[in-house]
Amino acid sequence: MTDQDGSESAMSRRGFIAQSAGALTAVAIAPTLVRAGLASAEPLRVGIAGVGRRGRALIAELQTFEQVTLVAIADSDARRLTSAKRRAPDAQAFESAEAMIDSGGLDAVFVATPTHLHRAPVERALIAGLHVYCEAPIAHTRDDARAIARAARASDKVVQAGFLARSNPVYELARTFYRSDAVRDPATLRAQHHAKTSWRTPARDPKRDKALNWRLDPDVSLGLAGEWGGHQFDVFHWYLGQYPERVRGGGAVRLHEDGRTTPDTVWCQMDFPGGVPMLWDGTLANSYGQRYEVLHGTNAAIKLGWSHGWMFKEADAPTQGWEVYANRQQFHRDEGITLIADATQRASQGKLQDGVGLPHDSLWYGIESFLRAILEGSTPSCTPDEGFRATSVAIAAADAVRTGETIDITPEMLKV
Repeated sequence: MTDQDGSESAMSRRGFIAQSAGALTAVAIAPTLVRAGLASAEPLRVGIAGVGRRGRALIAELQTFEQVTLVAIADSDARRLTSAKRRAPDAQAFESAEAMIDSGGLDAVFVATPTHLHRAPVERALIAGLHVYCEAPIAHTRDDARAIARAARASDKVVQAGFLARSNPVYELARTFYRSDAVRDPATLRAQHHAKTSWRTPARDPKRDKALNWRLDPDVSLGLAGEWGGHQFDVFHWYLGQYPERVRGGGAVRLHEDGRTTPDTVWCQMDFPGGVPMLWDGTLANSYGQRYEVLHGTNAAIKLGWSHGWMFKEADAPTQGWEVYANRQQFHRDEGITLIADATQRASQGKLQDGVGLPHDSLWYGIESFLRAILEGSTPSCTPDEGFRATSVAIAAADAVRTGETIDITPEMLKV
């Protein structure tokens, strides 16, 4: 069995589950979960371009890594820059990403500007010889996304796209189950992202309103389908090793009747190869269920909730032996087997229940993957090419919602 890039999978479909009942390690821990600590002779000097909500989250997470020194931050909005400076008092503040990059003294840049403004700082940073972490989706147009991927190909620096499922330990673990006979053949795919919020940022200066509320601007925003859905669509790309062939969708304003034309509630349906359907919806009008993905297979279903994961076995699925050791949770009439990182070690210590969930936010693991790629020469969890393809699908989904038409996702759309 091979992945999209042709590399050999960690274990074959049969070999993965052909373990004795006592060999819980081989079943419950993906090799990538057993990580050595990062080593660095000198801390990497990093800067953050864009210190809005995502940039501030990056500041908080980066400050937990001793291998990093945050030396610079940049934003065109004075209030955000002042707020970020309080969180990172030792960092030099710049009024533009270009000025920060041109100042020198950096090893890497995290690009967290609005999506439609990613291209310029990414290309400038690569020309300056810096490593780049680019938030996802990596651009709002296919041309810009392709340009970013091509610039990364032409550089010898590490470039990582911020599709975070690929570096999440729970998702890595669950993927080993999915790509084995534990789940078997895919039947349907389902996901949602619900959060009751407005997506609107108050602006003291009316002239700044459009820039601050770029996500509500239909000229530059990919909307819920692109900004939220794109991350979840990429879970399915990664697990199936395939991309959808077409997408249809729609949306409307259900709650926030404040003059916006960008829907606050949307849905998308995708067709994956072999006729496997995927249904996704997102809303700013209701929070129930929050964010999750479900992959239904003929032997089991896997539900993923970013910090947690569960597997639900069918009654007629073959017993593989390790289930007797598994921690379980009840969901109404269904019993889920919790997917726990480092399960064997925790079981030996009688701490399986303590292992449910992740100790860090998904962003932390994305940063760790990026730093590891720089310091150890490993492949980043989401390469620029994969970032381009995931972004291209997100753009197609946004187009389907905007137009109400079925959008074919052709091989040309996915070609860097």
